Amino acid sequence: MNETSFIDSPLFTWVILPSLIFLARVCDVTIGTVRIMLLTKGRKILAPILGFIEVLIWLLAIRQIFNHLTNVACYLAFAGGFAMGNYVGMLIEERLAIGLDVIRIITKKDAGELIHYLKDEGYGVTSIDAEGTTGKVNVIFTIVNRKEVGKVVKIINKFNPKAFYSVEEIRAVSEGVFPPCESSLKSSLWSFRKGKEG
Repeated sequence: MNETSFIDSPLFTWVILPSLIFLARVCDVTIGTVRIMLLTKGRKILAPILGFIEVLIWLLAIRQIFNHLTNVACYLAFAGGFAMGNYVGMLIEERLAIGLDVIRIITKKDAGELIHYLKDEGYGVTSIDAEGTTGKVNVIFTIVNRKEVGKVVKIINKFNPKAFYSVEEIRAVSEGVFPPCESSLKSSLWSFRKGKEG
């Protein structure tokens, strides 16, 4: 009797239930964001498992919405949870930074010091002479872990702040030179780097 009256109480209807729906949406959208990231990396086992959990949580949340169609707070919680889940998912994606990026650097200035510094830091570097719109340029390519893009950009700006550079995600590499791993997460990426699609 007490349990039934609590579920029907204004506290549960307008505070606890919307809060639970909000948290459920944050969880399922966050999981969905991470799942999409893993799908783009070709993680064929983990992505479907996360998809199962994501949909299960979504079903539990949407069931409560249909059971309380007159409760505006549930609608707001559902929408707010979706928005917050996107934000949390992006934070987690940035934190994990799984995958590899290719950085292309184009500079008119002599790139010898930059190339030597990158090599000393353990990065694989390929450089070619090319012709740009305004004359001769050096084009430098290096493939780095996504977590290290910021570090490499700082190195570029240190040696040539006016250099043009672009960063692009890549799905696979066969072999190459990479800096030593500094964490267990990076260690798990070595199999990914050895030519596996992901």
